Amino acid sequence: MAIYVSNIVIEQGYDFDTSFQLEDTRSNSYLDLTGSSVSGQIRKHYGASTSVSFGSTVTDALLGIISISLTASQSADLKPGRHVYDLKIISAAGKEFKAVEGSALVRAGVSR
Repeated sequence: MAIYVSNIVIEQGYDFDTSFQLEDTRSNSYLDLTGSSVSGQIRKHYGASTSVSFGSTVTDALLGIISISLTASQSADLKPGRHVYDLKIISAAGKEFKAVEGSALVRAGVSR
């Protein structure tokens, strides 16, 4: 399975959610995620010791759709600037695959 690269923008202090539809590159069809789970984290840089975990779900297993989210409180704790994140799939058989990775731009807001 190829790793999908997607850069995201997170507004600091606001709820964040997005979805990804994954493809099985061997068959050019949607990746069947039946029985799978997903998890993911965001960090300031790859070597950072602290991270924030996304709320992560398999939204539609047959269509290969996964969703991630952060609460307003979680995004408020992120410092403005560039971060990195990735998401991993744990298959029904227990195998772990990196599915999505990219940079996340956390933008500071004016309204409080």
